[in-house]
Amino acid sequence: MMDDIAIERASLKDLSGIVTLLADDELGQSRETMSEPLAPAYLSAFDAITADPNQFLGVALRGKDVVGCFQLSFIPGISRLGLWRGQIESVRVVSELRGSGLGTVMFKWAIERCRERGCGLVQLTTDKSRPAALEFYKGHGFVASHEGMKLSLL
Repeated sequence: MMDDIAIERASLKDLSGIVTLLADDELGQSRETMSEPLAPAYLSAFDAITADPNQFLGVALRGKDVVGCFQLSFIPGISRLGLWRGQIESVRVVSELRGSGLGTVMFKWAIERCRERGCGLVQLTTDKSRPAALEFYKGHGFVASHEGMKLSLL
């Protein structure tokens, strides 16, 4: 069923589809702004991500339609003998394909890119109000080994 899915680096033409996915849940509805044209902040962020070789904004495409997205960051570190980490964030799947295996396809793809880049660890954060996401990540071998914290500056 996933044979018709391509995972690619997002292009500017995909940005509206990505924002739509990010806004397609309770949390996203309160954090994202859907408008045409897109808010300038999205375009600025897109430009910064695409200019940084340690950032990868990915899309899962079915034909020309964005059906999934994620951001993969490659983070150098001094600890653990200079270990590089891959961080997967902003993972979303279009509602009609949730539970179809698309998330697994995207995660396997992202984890393999981390291996290729020499990362020794893959990490992510998930909102505590998303228990299904937490179970999905645990099912892919992720362990809740640390307590994450955030400080909003807005």
